[in-house]
Amino acid sequence: MTKIDIISGFLGAGKTTLIKKLLAEAFPGEKLVLIENEFGEISIDGGFLKESGVQISEMSSGCICCSLVGDFNKALKEVQAQFHPDRILIEPSGVGKLSDVIVAVENTVADVPDMKLNSFVTVADATKVKVYMKNFGEFYNNQIESAGTIILSRTQKLTQEKLEAAVALLREKNPDAAILTTPWDDLDGKIILSAMEKVSLADELLAKMREEHEAEEAEHAHHHHDHEEQEHHHHDHDEEECDDPDCACHHHHDDDEDEHEHHHDHDHEHHHDEDECDDPNCSCHHHHHHHADEVFTSWGKETPKPFTQADIERILTALDSGEYGKILRAKGIVNGENSAWIEFDYVPEEHDLRVGHPDYTGRLCVIGAELKEDKLAELFGL
Repeated sequence: MTKIDIISGFLGAGKTTLIKKLLAEAFPGEKLVLIENEFGEISIDGGFLKESGVQISEMSSGCICCSLVGDFNKALKEVQAQFHPDRILIEPSGVGKLSDVIVAVENTVADVPDMKLNSFVTVADATKVKVYMKNFGEFYNNQIESAGTIILSRTQKLTQEKLEAAVALLREKNPDAAILTTPWDDLDGKIILSAMEKVSLADELLAKMREEHEAEEAEHAHHHHDHEEQEHHHHDHDEEECDDPDCACHHHHDDDEDEHEHHHDHDHEHHHDEDECDDPNCSCHHHHHHHADEVFTSWGKETPKPFTQADIERILTALDSGEYGKILRAKGIVNGENSAWIEFDYVPEEHDLRVGHPDYTGRLCVIGAELKEDKLAELFGL
């Protein structure tokens, strides 16, 4: 399978720098092809790319996202047929519309089962968001609105206040994209790739909960099997020759009626109306925990906002109050003081804080039932 990643962005946003970082840190060992359209741009340093084992397919006779859409499809198929790469990086012209490039790639992969559009990102200079939106609205906004991930460059040049203002402007145009706000020098390329591929904290948490549930089920099945084997052993031997008065075989017939009653009660327990059950220890309530991804909802936010350890302690303690819904899990990694990062995990009545590695931006996620999203946003100050 060949993954296709589109890395768009205005002239001078830092696409070349980003591609070099990804090649060095995120894609080592991959057979990779870079397709670039150098319309109005200085070509990427060919010597560097050859050293990285990258084949270059250059198309310089126009913009791939307008006049060259047809030829682009053909070129993409030829690259796939000739090189069978693990990954194709497409760097469109800085003045093109990202939406056109996405459509062009989607039209191509529809004909080639062994290719897939993996990510489409926009690199944006954090110091120029406001002025570019004002002066180059149509093209710039299309790149922002169409991006699955927005990778901000030069964030280290902005105050916290100006960075948050730039992110707010981007959020107006694109409420769903992951927005990378951490300076690139602080990040490993693999973290940037995780932002491009948008692996959310909610997905990570739900996957972990599913694994825990499957482990519980397997353990339950194992005990059940052992119990059945034990019973089989007891019931197989000759009761009349058994000298052990405590052996279950002597009680089997006497208790037959009671056992029937017990099974009846057990069935009743699982068939009663769970909504009307007031007993929090009743097994009907625990059933939901096993299928959390079906029953529970998640609330998550991304933010460059810094937090202190005391802030996080206060917030996680507040989650136990019941005021924010029935919280089952929470997880996050946020910017701390003095460029330190704080990672946290929460289960009811218990939470853990530790020093974390920088992430592409501060991220947090809460999973539970009847979540009060407005109150959660207020609690985290978002």
